[in-house]
Amino acid sequence: MPIASALVTRFFQLLVNRQFTEADRELERLKQRMHKTEFNRGYFRALYGMLLTRRSNNNDAYAFFSKLDLSDKAALNSYRREFSEHAKNGRHGEFDRGFFSAWSECMRVLSKLVIQNNPNTNNAVINKAELDRLKIDEAQATMEKFLNYET
Repeated sequence: MPIASALVTRFFQLLVNRQFTEADRELERLKQRMHKTEFNRGYFRALYGMLLTRRSNNNDAYAFFSKLDLSDKAALNSYRREFSEHAKNGRHGEFDRGFFSAWSECMRVLSKLVIQNNPNTNNAVINKAELDRLKIDEAQATMEKFLNYET
């Protein structure tokens, strides 16, 4: 049985919306429906890795998903083409082709989604005036004041 496209699409939507409990359930449904092949094993591992990366809040500089700008449709399509080329490349093993197929499908779905608020961007950007105000605010607690207070 091929991988159910509707389940995978739903998984990606849940992932983008950071609904991890539902995404876990969807991933488990996918796992139960997949045949035990190397391609599917690679596909599933890619999905599982996406979930783990998205779930972590440390924004790992080396994690591809953490650096991804979900609102840049041109970049997403470019990534999709690149992953698709790797998925079709006969020099890769079945596991790798499944892995790259999952990423290609992810980029395809993400490029079609309308992203209201990109969770990868820092929404707490402070403008320069606010930063200057915080620097000169005498009531602002600092470690230096705390340590001087102790002595």
